[in-house]
Amino acid sequence: MNTHFINLTLTKLHTRPLAKTRPQALKCLMSLLMGKLLTPMTLTLVLTLILTAGCAHFVPVEPQAKQASAAAIGMTSVAIQWPADRWWQSYGVAELDTLIEQALSQAPSLKIAEARMRRAVADAGLVESASKVQMIGVIDSTYERFSQNGIVPPPYGGTRQSLNNANVNISLAIDFFGRNRALLDAAIGQVAASKADTQSARVILAASVAKTYFNLARLFAQRILANESLSLREQTRQLVQQRVTNGLDTNVDLRQAESNLPGTRMEIAQLDEQIALARNQLALLIGVAPDATKSISPLLITTRDLSLPVSIPADLLGRRADVAAAKARVEAATRSIDATRAAFYPNINLVAFVGFGSIGLSHWIDAGSAQYGIGPAITIPIFAGGRLRATLAANTADYDAAVETYNQILLEAVRDVADQILSTQFVTVQLTEQRDAQAAVEAAYLLVKKRYQAGLTNYLVVLTAENTVLAQRRQATELKARALDLNINLNRALGGGYLGYALPVTSAQP
Repeated sequence: MNTHFINLTLTKLHTRPLAKTRPQALKCLMSLLMGKLLTPMTLTLVLTLILTAGCAHFVPVEPQAKQASAAAIGMTSVAIQWPADRWWQSYGVAELDTLIEQALSQAPSLKIAEARMRRAVADAGLVESASKVQMIGVIDSTYERFSQNGIVPPPYGGTRQSLNNANVNISLAIDFFGRNRALLDAAIGQVAASKADTQSARVILAASVAKTYFNLARLFAQRILANESLSLREQTRQLVQQRVTNGLDTNVDLRQAESNLPGTRMEIAQLDEQIALARNQLALLIGVAPDATKSISPLLITTRDLSLPVSIPADLLGRRADVAAAKARVEAATRSIDATRAAFYPNINLVAFVGFGSIGLSHWIDAGSAQYGIGPAITIPIFAGGRLRATLAANTADYDAAVETYNQILLEAVRDVADQILSTQFVTVQLTEQRDAQAAVEAAYLLVKKRYQAGLTNYLVVLTAENTVLAQRRQATELKARALDLNINLNRALGGGYLGYALPVTSAQP
């Protein structure tokens, strides 16, 4: 009953303004005295209530930042088909699947993110341990001479003896004001953020490997076109040579036809350099030596058609790992503010010890040498020189920064998706127009070449038509590669299959 009264009084005092706690505490003390319930333990707790009235003065510091809502930045409840967890398998390229899985299992960049996640989990475990019973064994033996005029009575005064203790010290934090709980929630929020960061790193790494792989395929496709260009221009040179021999063209036309060959061979050399560099980049992403990718010679595929969203879906908030990480850090910052607010109130620990103590070794473990004790250890922040208020202001500023970071990441995520959708729409149009243009110039080139063979036109017309055809073929390859690149970007922008982690349940605002 006594304990219930004390707990009830603590609860009432905690819910009242600090200026009103001193009279309430005095009334509590009088009630205990008149009820003859006062014991050393209750006296200590009641004195704590009185001193609580002199705790550090709490000056609220309110956050300034507000989290952006989905509707405010143009997000709607539209339903779309989200990328699968292993979205890259939709391309049907077994070699790419193997490379991405290899990267996800051994790339150093991902291992760094995983190590940070493990550190966050360990930090949360450290915070959680503060709320559990702590038990420490202490054994000490000190040989000393006791003063004849000190506190040690005869026959030990003036003699040399050993002072011996063997105790088990026990402590338990009594979290009356929720500080430890708030610190643990903040640590859990950091764990959730680290997990989301790791998933974000996985999505980015998979997308980077896919983009590099198909960029390598683009370079190989351009090199094939360059070889075809070299062959085509060699055929043209032979045709001009034949016409010069027959007196139909001049050596000027022949020199002009020959001058195109070195430029094409230089283009092939440049593409070979870019291919080697792209292979090295792919090796870096995977986490292997450059030589390990020398045998990779991918083909450029046609991307599958996507059903593009008509607007930005609000579900993107839970589908983007970077947004989820930023949200978790806002939650962690909220709980850090709660922990700092609780620091304005007393910190109460229950401490106890049990063991043996003696003067001299002969009776150290005797029953008569047993010793034990139990009691509260109370820390009351009466005057802290502004430290607590400064800490609260710092935590509030951290919260504002976390909110604005979340808002910025959310805006960038929305822009990212909008950009990929917009570019995909325009590239689709460009691909259609380019196919029509290429068909036209290919037909024109065949007609010009026949007219040249028949002597109805000059070589300059053939050269112009030839250059136009080669340019359209290169453009077709570039657009095909860009469509693939945008497809990868859209899968990444829509979360790359991320499904999210459960975040700690806390209030939206501190």
